[in-house]
Amino acid sequence: MRDPFQNPFPSDTARHAIWEMLVSRDIDAFLAADWSMVEDDFVDEGFIGIDGRKEVNPDKWRLAFPTLSAYREEWLRQARDFAGQSFAEDPRTAIFTTTTLEDIEIEGDMALVRKKFDGGITRADGSRDVLQWQTLYYCRLHEGRWKISGFTGYLPNPMG
Repeated sequence: MRDPFQNPFPSDTARHAIWEMLVSRDIDAFLAADWSMVEDDFVDEGFIGIDGRKEVNPDKWRLAFPTLSAYREEWLRQARDFAGQSFAEDPRTAIFTTTTLEDIEIEGDMALVRKKFDGGITRADGSRDVLQWQTLYYCRLHEGRWKISGFTGYLPNPMG
């Protein structure tokens, strides 16, 4: 059984850094609703984010985030909404347990990263918030470190 808090790339410098950025730092920043914790993880120029709307058909996907600032606003909205909810379990543990990032394809200074969510979190009222989608991140080595230059996210998991 995998340890959801353990970076699966202990001896691969590039993949280790990408995992830390997209799992550990992202989750902690989201839970704190603190964009400043991740703002340096993005390439602002040319950033693009596609919202797959949990639809298999790409005709239904939308260019929801044509700029990093558009994505930042939505990220903050979601993080603040989440922070205002009450849960019957530790949210950090639940999100880490739900998150899998084990497939990182690197070609030169570019990387395609597959991050998947499969599980959920129990709310204080006993209902369950299902976390079941996946995101393809486009990362690149920028100014000496790996950063996110875009993504196609909120895709169904599994896709078909």
